[in-house]
Amino acid sequence: MYQGFYNLASGMLTQSRNLNVVSNNMVNIQTPGYKRDKMVSTTFQEEMLYRTGKRYKDNPEPLATTSKIRAAEQTYVNYEQGGFDQTEGTLDFALMDKGFFCIDTPMGVRYTRNGSFYVDDQGYLALNGFGRVQGKGGGPIAIDTENFNVDSRGVIRVPGTTTSGEDGEVEVTEARELGTLRVVDFADYEQLHKEDYGLFSTGQAPQEIESPSILWQALENSNVDMIEEMTAMMTSQRALQSAAQVLKMYDQILSKASSDVGRL
Repeated sequence: MYQGFYNLASGMLTQSRNLNVVSNNMVNIQTPGYKRDKMVSTTFQEEMLYRTGKRYKDNPEPLATTSKIRAAEQTYVNYEQGGFDQTEGTLDFALMDKGFFCIDTPMGVRYTRNGSFYVDDQGYLALNGFGRVQGKGGGPIAIDTENFNVDSRGVIRVPGTTTSGEDGEVEVTEARELGTLRVVDFADYEQLHKEDYGLFSTGQAPQEIESPSILWQALENSNVDMIEEMTAMMTSQRALQSAAQVLKMYDQILSKASSDVGRL
């Protein structure tokens, strides 16, 4: 009888945690570069069941293993690449291969696939609300003009211009580089710690990607499938409701056993 309480209560806790993971995926479906989470559950403390006689307990017969508790084991991150959305925004960047952008935050360097940047009040390329984007070499990238282009390696370059004055003089401005986006990768993604808003931290040494593949004026979509998440949410909700109803029945049966049966 009491084993049912362990099974049902642990199942409710597990489904509740799974609902938190699924709802977080759904909330971030529009977050550029967001990677989907998936919770995996496991059993806890498996035990062997035996069949024995009523009077003689010798030579018990093993029947099967059972577990009284189901618990959340780990939340895994799906690093599969999402699709691309052409935004035409000059400060939007998407990684078309492996790698992460580097962001200087107050907590240290963080890594992200979110390339939706802006220019802060001091003229540096930054990720809104977190910090400045690192250029190759680790320094920030100053953006002092809107007239620039970006190649597939992440080099931000102001093109040269040729203008003619009223007096016939020709003024030539040479092309110049504002900086190059720093893109890094890691040997073991299992050691990446996922934080809020698609940021990652790790104790690993980053590996520089010398020739990244960057799509300018575009953003990588999240890899969350709304239909799959809705299905997972309904499944967890039904399992949670069923466990709660059966748990209520267990409580009523024990209540009768302790009150009505006890008076006999």
